[in-house]
Amino acid sequence: MTERATELDLLRARVAELEAQRARGPRHPVRSLVAVLLVVLGCVLAPLGVVAAWTADTVGDTDRYVKTVAPLATQPDIQDAVAGRVTSAVMDHLDLTTLLSGVAPAQRPLLEKALGALGGSLEDAVRAFVHDKARAVAASDAFARIWKDANRRVHSTVDKALTGSGGGAVQLDGGAVTLDVAPVVDQVKQRLVDDGMTVAGKIPEIHTSITLVRNDDLDAYRKYFRLLQLAGFWLPLVAVLLVAAGVLLARRRRRALVTGALGVAAATALLGLGLGIARALYLDALPSGVSQPAAGAVYDALTRFLATTVRMVVALGVTVALGAWLTGPGRRAGLVRRLWISGIRAVRATADGAGLSTGPVGPFARRYREWIGWVLVGGALLAYLLWSRPTGWVVVGLALALLFALAVVEFLAAEPEEGPEAAPGITRTA
Repeated sequence: MTERATELDLLRARVAELEAQRARGPRHPVRSLVAVLLVVLGCVLAPLGVVAAWTADTVGDTDRYVKTVAPLATQPDIQDAVAGRVTSAVMDHLDLTTLLSGVAPAQRPLLEKALGALGGSLEDAVRAFVHDKARAVAASDAFARIWKDANRRVHSTVDKALTGSGGGAVQLDGGAVTLDVAPVVDQVKQRLVDDGMTVAGKIPEIHTSITLVRNDDLDAYRKYFRLLQLAGFWLPLVAVLLVAAGVLLARRRRRALVTGALGVAAATALLGLGLGIARALYLDALPSGVSQPAAGAVYDALTRFLATTVRMVVALGVTVALGAWLTGPGRRAGLVRRLWISGIRAVRATADGAGLSTGPVGPFARRYREWIGWVLVGGALLAYLLWSRPTGWVVVGLALALLFALAVVEFLAAEPEEGPEAAPGITRTA
């Protein structure tokens, strides 16, 4: 009985769709062409919208930028790069011939013991000694504060480097964005003095820098970054509206929705693939003096939000396409729905056989099943829109939660059937 009712519902849905297609009248090639163009244009703009959102959110916002790059201070690759650069700068200003003669007699045994333990020539021993102090400073909480404060002060120039706006303490040398680590040098000099190398206190103020971003074609790309920054969060909205307009204009809207959602997912996935390729090409193009591990860490930090958004859009597009397909009149979609409903009703029949009753909730759920379903869909959509920074896992989690809620509604709304095997007072559902 229930299976026949389900097949009848599917037939009615198919008849309704055919009648709706007949009501739309004959085909309009121009209308279909415009619909296709709108969907394609929306799919093309989707990855650009993701980049625009990243440019406005991470590059254009100081707090967001600082929050993004602050964890880099704890990255060993960054610490090694800073320690190496500071060591070279200090060694360039140390006079090794007068190093020991300039040490106070009371402190000379301490310094000789420290240098002797390192072994090798005097220059190698001093370099290793200085590098040890520089690495200790780079791994300290003081460096984390220096790194965070420096990036906050220089954010406007990073913005200028990528988009052509702003100004600040970061130096833009051709296609390179460099960060002055003079405060780290001062910390290292003080530690050297404290450990007996008093001659380090005579080293003048040193301004040395590490490279954050380097690209010889950065000036050529800057105007495009600026346009994306100005587009901000409007470009993603335009992309969504274009796809929506194409779906509404199409004759077969469900198929257009599936195609548009998968198109957006595919185009954005290509952007994610491009990020990986661009990273490899970027690191290969760096000059020998730039630390590739440190540059890679900076690249990964700056593009983390972009990569997260790519995964989120791909998950969202696949979820929307799957939902549109499953609710359609297709034969395979209908088979999936029948399996879904049969499984839930089998569970309900078992519960009924065990004497469990839904009480007044069952009739209410049956009466307002469709409305409850739409409320649940709207709730999932609202939760997604209100989520501050949704990820791909957030989309998957919301989709699974929606499926579970719909399954509960179907369980409650399943109509019980009195069967010959049912015990008195116990209802069974086929």
